[in-house]
Amino acid sequence: MDGLVDRWVSQSLAKQFLLAGGIVTLIAMLLVGGLVTRLIEEAVTRNSAASTALYVDSVIAPLLPDMRRNEVLDETVTRALDETLGQGALADRLKSFRLWRRDGTILYANDESLIGKRFEPSENLRAAFSGEIISELDRLDDVESGAERRSGEPLLEIYNPILQPWSGEVVAVSEFDEIATDFQHSLNRARILSWLSVALATLGFFMLLSVIVVRGSRTIDRQREALKARVSELTDLLAQNKALHERVQRASRRAAALNESYLRRIGADLHDGPAQLIALASLRLESTALTDAARSDDNHARDVSAIKSCLDEAMSEIRSISSGLVLPDIESAELPEVLARAVRAHEQRTGSKVRLISSPAPLPMSSSAKICVFRFVQEALNNGYRHGGGVRQCVRHTHENGNVVIEVSDDGPGFDANFVRPESLGLAGLRERVESLGGRFSVKSSPGKGTRVRMSLAMEEAEQA
Repeated sequence: MDGLVDRWVSQSLAKQFLLAGGIVTLIAMLLVGGLVTRLIEEAVTRNSAASTALYVDSVIAPLLPDMRRNEVLDETVTRALDETLGQGALADRLKSFRLWRRDGTILYANDESLIGKRFEPSENLRAAFSGEIISELDRLDDVESGAERRSGEPLLEIYNPILQPWSGEVVAVSEFDEIATDFQHSLNRARILSWLSVALATLGFFMLLSVIVVRGSRTIDRQREALKARVSELTDLLAQNKALHERVQRASRRAAALNESYLRRIGADLHDGPAQLIALASLRLESTALTDAARSDDNHARDVSAIKSCLDEAMSEIRSISSGLVLPDIESAELPEVLARAVRAHEQRTGSKVRLISSPAPLPMSSSAKICVFRFVQEALNNGYRHGGGVRQCVRHTHENGNVVIEVSDDGPGFDANFVRPESLGLAGLRERVESLGGRFSVKSSPGKGTRVRMSLAMEEAEQA
């Protein structure tokens, strides 16, 4: 039962209406058709019986004596009835004729064997004595009507009350069976037309409703599919927003740690480089060898030259560190120029050669997106040079499905990307920087096969970042 209900509910509204509405419409059509046909049959039969009874009564009634005083018909009346019923129009229309007395005695019949016999009054006969004209089509079920029934002709059985002219009292009932061949054809035609009319009206009404319901069902189905698609889209957007929210939170948490790591690295670079050289120059300045007047001028000049060399080297390292911290003017530059500046800065700083493959930028990018690309290339090249020796480094810029794709690769010794330490500053910083703009970051490397660092940034996000 539950399975049947589930199957029914799973159907579209149009199918449910066509099935349920078709069954209800068919039942309604049968009921209305049967009722209309029955009413038509009763009305046609009653009207036909009334007209025939009036005709027969107008011909037969003048021949009858006072039925209140005469309980039997004399020979003269019988002969007159025989002549009237045996010739003319009545002979062609009437199959049988009987004249009943109230107690069920047949006073006259065209079948002489029935005259004088008494039968239990039937329901129709009693109704006729009460003043009603009774008519039935082809229902000769009385005990005295076997011959007419066996004739095979459609008959209209009519019970007509005979009234006393001056009192209106029913004194006798004439029962006659009219040959109803033409009447049967007319009635059958009326039945067919009534059923056809009811069927056409019902079918037209049902088809009109079906068209309206089917159109409404299709509209609902389209709206349902659109709503499902919208809900699915909103669900995906919600999931993306949740993922971005988590990414932003993760980036925010990492930002403080990365800033501290950057500060520590700058401090370490200053301490291990310029600070050591300046300390060495300071020691030489404080040594007694430099202030000893007994030393020759050549030795004194060599010491001064060594101190100057240390200070020059310290200054050079300070400038190198500062140039890495300060961005060039890239706000007005296009993406290919930003990439070219990052590559030139790395080549000047390291003395190595980097291959640049760049395609024209299809759309302008925001300043934050350009900074992200510049820092990505700068840090990726530095990591490749520091850990891979800068072997055949290459920067490639392409477009894929509306995304800006930057890839930095080298043919160095590579490493196992599955064992990168979480505190690794370079890769972690690159990932956080790219993902903070909604981009994607990936690293592919294996021992002996080089390294490929890749970022992908959607153009829409790059424009709105």
